[in-house]
Amino acid sequence: MSLENEVKAAMEAAIDHLRKELKGIRTGRANPALLDSVTVEVYGTKMRLRDVANITVPESRQLLISPFDPSNTSIIGKGIESANLNVQPIVEANIVRIVIPSMDETVRKDMVKLCKKKGEDGKVAIREVRRKYNDLVRKQKTDGELPEDMMKSLEKKIQEFTDKYCKEADLICVDKEKEITEI
Repeated sequence: MSLENEVKAAMEAAIDHLRKELKGIRTGRANPALLDSVTVEVYGTKMRLRDVANITVPESRQLLISPFDPSNTSIIGKGIESANLNVQPIVEANIVRIVIPSMDETVRKDMVKLCKKKGEDGKVAIREVRRKYNDLVRKQKTDGELPEDMMKSLEKKIQEFTDKYCKEADLICVDKEKEITEI
């Protein structure tokens, strides 16, 4: 794999991580991704909620969790409570219902701040990739494996990737912020 492809792959991994992080941030609407981080202990082992139940959105502010095994309903309710998602599960016969409360202005602002922080963390990860590969290229030049002009060319390409992926991170965050502030 060429150096350019390695840089690209590492920066895309940072962008994918940012997308996953932002999925977990609450918006005004119900989103099954809110429960991605929830694990429950069933059959003596910790499992992701998605692996033990079906999650649907019957209304814009409601999530419905239908366990594959109805005997796990109360365990799933407790697992959601212990995940500290600021939502209250309602355990009914064979389902768990979560009503997403509407967000007031202060909660929206907090969610936007969190979104900005995650975006900045993503850009820091991208810049860290840049630093790592620039150091690698400089070391190769010092060791005599790369000529000066090739080193400069690679550094320029790495910077172009950095700019491109930082801009993409900003755009992803702007979209998420719009989703959060939408009433």
